[in-house]
Amino acid sequence: MPRPKKHYGQHFLHERGVIERIVAAIAPQPGDRVVEIGPGEGALTLPLLKAAGHLTAIELDTDLIEPLCARAAGVGELEVIHADALKVDLSALAKGGKLRLAGNLPYYVSSPILFHCLAHADAITDMHFMLQKEVVDRMAAAPGGKVYGRLSVMLQLACKVEPLLRVAPGAFRPPPKVESAVVRLTPLPPDQRPDPALAHAIDAVVRAAFNQRRKTLSNALRGLMDAAAIDAAGIDPRMRAENVAPRGYVALAQRMPASGLQPGPNLADNASQ
Repeated sequence: MPRPKKHYGQHFLHERGVIERIVAAIAPQPGDRVVEIGPGEGALTLPLLKAAGHLTAIELDTDLIEPLCARAAGVGELEVIHADALKVDLSALAKGGKLRLAGNLPYYVSSPILFHCLAHADAITDMHFMLQKEVVDRMAAAPGGKVYGRLSVMLQLACKVEPLLRVAPGAFRPPPKVESAVVRLTPLPPDQRPDPALAHAIDAVVRAAFNQRRKTLSNALRGLMDAAAIDAAGIDPRMRAENVAPRGYVALAQRMPASGLQPGPNLADNASQ
């Protein structure tokens, strides 16, 4: 049995009750195009494969691939892609169809993977991911709370976010030092997502607002837009970042002068705010 590798952030899920609840939440059907990111020892892989008949697994650790294939023999058709999930073109993998993504994501790289998946939202039906619980809390947070931030806004503009279940450290080998949670992300229809042409502007406004979240918007967004532009977006310039709903940031981006747009680093590089 392969030993978990710390540099890959590996914590292998083993608790049967948790596995059954996750599979029930995903409810794979025969013919679904299921893609699992980081299958590990196959705790989720095998029941998902059995239900769907075919599964594609994306695994970076070469030591896990052969044992996984051996366990899957006779269960269904398993395709393993040896690659970093961040470098896999999910749209190309979908081949014009829709993927259903699942995985116990390494916590140290979970935000970049989330945003990589969202870049291919048109090719995805839904996503079921195991993440650090505090990350799921931020993803699903409503405006007005301390955990509501950039990650909340950007994900909720693109997806319906549904926390499903909490998972204790003892469900893994080795146990992580934090509690985990499973979340379902369902991409919104294209007509309910912001215009892609506003992507850089939304990122700039959200990043500036939450980088100085204790300041009023008129102060935090200084250099991007003035108080009059904020007011014209239907938002009180005296409000703070945590009190603005996700769609409010779209309205702000629409009011930002083109001269104020300075594309910055990808949100996934620092999505903790």
